[in-house]
Amino acid sequence: MLEKKTQSARIIPIAELPVGFDLLCEEAAADGFRFMERLCTEWESGVNRFDAAGEVLIGAFRGEELAAVGGLSIDHHMNDPEIGRLRHLYVRRSDRRNGLATAVVRALVKSGRGHFHSVRLFTDTAAGSAFYDKIGFARSDSSTATHELALVNDDAGSSMHTTPSIPL
Repeated sequence: MLEKKTQSARIIPIAELPVGFDLLCEEAAADGFRFMERLCTEWESGVNRFDAAGEVLIGAFRGEELAAVGGLSIDHHMNDPEIGRLRHLYVRRSDRRNGLATAVVRALVKSGRGHFHSVRLFTDTAAGSAFYDKIGFARSDSSTATHELALVNDDAGSSMHTTPSIPL
């Protein structure tokens, strides 16, 4: 099971929306981000449960409190089940700027290796764009993605690494 600890946070796959998810949704909505509400709606309706091959929803917990969430799914904008889409990354205000978002993205990318040959995402904020630039995602000129990251086999073919070099 994928589990990572960062600065006293546990980062784990979640199979059900955890206690505290509603609080994270309320904070995100107050910040003007509606994607958390969409995550909940799609989860409850079964439209997206992050349960296809390579897909995962990850929660980051500080103690028992949900501090961040992020998902990786098949990118349905593309006609290729080996292209992943990073979705719904949100970190509560009190846990920002301490590496938690990077750790969640790292866990998502790691879980996608072996399933996806690239990961794409869309962000509509300057801060989000700067974050993904900083951690090594390349800008995309696609109408359905602002950033992308190639996942390629290394020379030995035994493990995966990211290109461009990403500190994930």
